[in-house]
Amino acid sequence: MVKDSTILIDKKVIELLKEAKDHPRQTYSELLEKMAKTFIILKKRNQYDEFLHKIQQPKMEELWNNKEDEIWDEI
Repeated sequence: MVKDSTILIDKKVIELLKEAKDHPRQTYSELLEKMAKTFIILKKRNQYDEFLHKIQQPKMEELWNNKEDEIWDEI
């Protein structure tokens, strides 16, 4: 049984894929698999960064929004 399929891709996307190849004989399937895996990793990392940002926000507000620092604004 064949596991391949056909998808329609704009010609400008094909040109971008050609530029993104690691070597000339790399197939589009190999390239797209690598790109998809990389995208998934980056998406997970971004979720982690957003999580860290959210848990740090209360402490940062506490440090930045205090009466002692407001005195410096008036000087």
